[in-house]
Amino acid sequence: MADSAEGGLPLVSILTPSLNQAEFIEDCLRSVVVQDYPRLEHRVVDGGSTDGTVEILRRYGSRLAGWTSRPDAGQAEAINAGVGDSRGEIVAWLNSDDFYYRTDTVSSAVRSLLAHPEAAFVYADGVMVDEGGCLLDWHRYPALNAERLMSFEVLLQPTVFMRRAAWEESGGLRNAYRLILDHDLWVRIARRHPIHHVSDFWAVERTHARAKTIADAARFVEEGLRLLAEWESDPEFRARSTDEQRRIRAGAHVFAAKRLIDAGDFAGSLRHLARAARVRPRSVLRVWYKLAHAAGGAAGLGGLFLTYRAARRRWQHASRHLTVSEDGIRWNRPNE
Repeated sequence: MADSAEGGLPLVSILTPSLNQAEFIEDCLRSVVVQDYPRLEHRVVDGGSTDGTVEILRRYGSRLAGWTSRPDAGQAEAINAGVGDSRGEIVAWLNSDDFYYRTDTVSSAVRSLLAHPEAAFVYADGVMVDEGGCLLDWHRYPALNAERLMSFEVLLQPTVFMRRAAWEESGGLRNAYRLILDHDLWVRIARRHPIHHVSDFWAVERTHARAKTIADAARFVEEGLRLLAEWESDPEFRARSTDEQRRIRAGAHVFAAKRLIDAGDFAGSLRHLARAARVRPRSVLRVWYKLAHAAGGAAGLGGLFLTYRAARRRWQHASRHLTVSEDGIRWNRPNE
């Protein structure tokens, strides 16, 4: 990975936090190795893995700007440390179970940042796959601002590329949040600066049983409501219009309802949707399908929904799966 200046292009630093993800991390590493951007450094901060991750890092050592493996206090500490050791003007992090979708993802992000000098960070759309890389869904994201982010509309973290100046001004990730640490950061940055969405697919999010969004789904609720309480104590929040405050509060409860559906707590999900409806009915109408899912689950029909979703995905995607190799990133079908 080149380090010398080429055509005045900015250096991009990519950090990968990791802990016992040996079955996935090689796809992550390869997806960075095959990037066509000439000024790129990749660092891995491993939390002391014991599953073979270290052996993989040793094999890739010559292609990394650096890597460490020792116990830490969690993802926030690992990423903050990695950013502190890096030198890039542009910073991103790529979790060890995710990977980039295209070989020109980094180039596209840099072009976007250069074209939008007002933006503190850029982000794009993404692909969801299962643990084996089989396609589950395409995820398109809207153009967001601080208010929509505070309403718990989310973006796809591995597609975010931010300016170091914005990272440093924000103070980086906070250890107070272990699950929504990225969303907390995006809000703090977006409250001070514009952000920019690119309508293109840049990264792949892998969903599996050990992913935080699945394994710790219910715990997202506590952190989301705690973050809302933090905002509500801020004079800037109280200065917002009544409708903005309602939208943010209702958004927090819709977010909680979605996470509780993932956790299988359908009754709890319905309670949060009811609270959101009392605050701002429009916020619930926008996610009527989640209301239907929660109601069906509470009535004992959750398994029927999962069966339907699995059948829909098989019909739509015909079991396409992504492979990442030294030759690039490409779609395959089971018999290819």
